[in-house]
Amino acid sequence: MEYIAHINDETKKIQTVKEHSENTARLCREYAIPALKDVAYVTGLLHDLGKFQDSFQKRICGEAVKVEHSACGAIVAKKLYPGPAGVMMGYCIAGHHSGIPDGGYKNDTGDKTTLYGRMSREFEDYGAYQKELQIPEVDEKSFAEFLMKDCGKAKDRLFDKFSFFTRYCFSCLVDADSTDTAGFCGNGIGTGLFADFEKCLEKVNRKINSFVSTTDLQRTRASLQKQVFEKSTIESEIYLMNMPTGSGKTLCSLKFALERALGKQKKRIIYVIPYNSIIEQTAEVFEKILGEDADILRHQSTFSYEDQEDYNENYRLAAKSAMENWDAPLIITTAVQFFESLYSNRRGKLRKLHNMADSVLIFDEAHLMPQNYLKPCLEGVSYIARYLNSEAVFLTATMPDFKHLIEECVFPDSRIVDLIDDYSLFPVFQKCSYRYLGRLNLEQIAQRTREFPSSLIVVNKRRTARELFGTFSGRCYHLSTYMTAFDRKQVIDEIKHELYRMELDYPNLQDVPEDRRIVVVSTSLIEAGVDLDFFSVFRERSGLDSILQAGGRCNREGKRKCAEVFIFDREDETGKKWEDERANITKGLLAKYEDISCQECIQEYYKRLFFMKRDEILSGSIGSMCSAIDSIPFKEYGDSFEIVDSKTVSVVAVRDERSRDLMEQVRYTGIGMTRKLQKYTFSVYQYEFDELFRQHVLEDYGSGIWFLTNPDYYDEKLGVLFEAKDYFIE
Repeated sequence: MEYIAHINDETKKIQTVKEHSENTARLCREYAIPALKDVAYVTGLLHDLGKFQDSFQKRICGEAVKVEHSACGAIVAKKLYPGPAGVMMGYCIAGHHSGIPDGGYKNDTGDKTTLYGRMSREFEDYGAYQKELQIPEVDEKSFAEFLMKDCGKAKDRLFDKFSFFTRYCFSCLVDADSTDTAGFCGNGIGTGLFADFEKCLEKVNRKINSFVSTTDLQRTRASLQKQVFEKSTIESEIYLMNMPTGSGKTLCSLKFALERALGKQKKRIIYVIPYNSIIEQTAEVFEKILGEDADILRHQSTFSYEDQEDYNENYRLAAKSAMENWDAPLIITTAVQFFESLYSNRRGKLRKLHNMADSVLIFDEAHLMPQNYLKPCLEGVSYIARYLNSEAVFLTATMPDFKHLIEECVFPDSRIVDLIDDYSLFPVFQKCSYRYLGRLNLEQIAQRTREFPSSLIVVNKRRTARELFGTFSGRCYHLSTYMTAFDRKQVIDEIKHELYRMELDYPNLQDVPEDRRIVVVSTSLIEAGVDLDFFSVFRERSGLDSILQAGGRCNREGKRKCAEVFIFDREDETGKKWEDERANITKGLLAKYEDISCQECIQEYYKRLFFMKRDEILSGSIGSMCSAIDSIPFKEYGDSFEIVDSKTVSVVAVRDERSRDLMEQVRYTGIGMTRKLQKYTFSVYQYEFDELFRQHVLEDYGSGIWFLTNPDYYDEKLGVLFEAKDYFIE
């Protein structure tokens, strides 16, 4: 009897379970690191044993039979390999369709979806696998020794490491399974994305060498970058690139990454960026410099290859395929995509994990790693660097003491190199001074801006931004996540245009008339990745890192010898809940330091912050949630691991014909198109969502994606409104 795994819909050819299992096993072995090759091979071989059941064979031949097959291989793995190797295989095999399950407990019954619960269910005879497949032995002692290495006597570290490699093995399995299935069924993409790192490096070098070094700032920039380039041959697991704003971090990090990739024969370079807005700029810079020598894979929620008219169909198909497993040489993605792909339990996200091996990882604005998940983030990066033959670069202008944090959270013997060791050059990049104004009301803040041709005001709350915006007339702009990304981009483009025109019309920004002055009121979304240059900046007191990021929008091009960033407290907000530890620490530093942008102040800020948050930081990993490797809560942890605060709800607003057409498609099909709709979404808190829902202006059409159905509840300047616009009839 031939046991069928797949039937090609077009050719009607069959692929046997034996053929598919052996193909998947070979690919699993190929994808895995040496220490896991045997375990990965057996995992691939056993993953579809349940397809040897008669009911499955009836189902694949067209009968309407419900049958479960995933847990069968997990049961066999446990019998054949009673140690940790069998447990790891069990998690991967049982979850290879629905996601890695929670381990559960030995007395779990079949109605539970845990690993133990699934393995307790009754199945038809699938023993035919014993005649079809040759199951090899696994050196379980060596595997156990590999797991114990670097863990010391700390059980939680062992659990963290075991869970990481379970997800890694799962990644090898699901990518191998998907690749072989797609190849047989005829829907695989043959042509992949391409990059010639050698030619890319030549272009980057030409670009860097084209910069003239006539001013002090230009010479200092070249000197600072030279420190980085001179260390490009030093071996390390993690590199720290602490460079001030305006020092050319992006281009410098690209050159460093290309040199490391070429020198160590790495397969790919992965840029991890905190915000979608920064990706837009970074991708534009890379595409302009590298041209046809590199296909750049962009994986972000606000970007859809289907909407890119400049790309041909073959390229779009190749890019969409590469997004599934990151099989591409140069990738730009978000921190959300990266870290949730490390700690999810789901097939779609974890599939790309094994392709983080043999890579150079660049973490831009590394200080923005989420505080409540800082330990697992640092663990994940450290595991990839130490065990998967990769290297990581942490890049930021406000560098926390990552060396100490990694040594305490992960490996005491981590190899970490500071690429910048001479901070005496940093003051040259100081383009503004910081002055604390104390408590001001909204009217006083607005009055202050009248002294300057252009001002940026950054506040902590969206409602504050909206309220403050309402006090201005003339050329005033508002930015917050109450607005869709579509509208925010339109506003930012207009601001850039107006700032540019102002400089052309009024050299040195002297005697700018009142009707041409510009004020922008924004939340913190403008603090990173938005390339705007203001005469003055006002920042409501917050964390020091946020204040310095806002300061990066002041005198950004250094055209004036010194500009001012004003820090203030809202008169009617002092003492409210928003004033968290970060703001309180900043208040003390403002009193202590004349220059809060100096390295000593930044280091003290992070030292105080991490001292206060130490328990929270050290308790965020999965190892603290279990007592044994067979009870790890993969699903529970994966569901709760969210880089973006889940307290907000995304809602789609119709902003143009494209978004209107997409809404109509969802209305009639009930099928969501999340990526295509992302740039048309705004976010609200749950209580705000409930208020809109109460007013009957929200509908999801059965898709799970919520739409704002009444256009009177949205304003292109303010974003979502919580009551309809007023109309006056004459």
